[in-house]
Amino acid sequence: MKTEYKIFAGVAGFLFAVAALYGFWTHGEAGNVEWIGTVALILSGLLCAMCGGFFWFVSRRIELRPEDREDGEIAEGAGEIGFFSPGSYWPFGIALSASVAAIGLVFWMWWLIALGLILVIVSASAMLFEYYSGTRHTAEH
Repeated sequence: MKTEYKIFAGVAGFLFAVAALYGFWTHGEAGNVEWIGTVALILSGLLCAMCGGFFWFVSRRIELRPEDREDGEIAEGAGEIGFFSPGSYWPFGIALSASVAAIGLVFWMWWLIALGLILVIVSASAMLFEYYSGTRHTAEH
């Protein structure tokens, strides 16, 4: 996790520096700061800083992984990484639900936004509990 937080912290620092440079540059050209780009760069930097802070927080609580150590070998990282669903259709349902909410947001139809968000919650919950219920339930009796 140390590698990840260093990457995100570096990108965040770069974005903050570019935001300052961009604000200074647009102020010199037009006489006033172009706020949309400056705010977008600052918010992007804050998002990267938030991710970097999370990875830093997690890296303090877990033991070092092979990729975080100088003497780490490739073979140490071998083995099972986790479980990934081979044939789930729920990510498509989440994307479709998010699209419904986005279309509602574009045309400012509050009922379509609400419907899309409810569908996002339902489809995300269905994906989360896919292997705990239904035909893929693998409880041992």
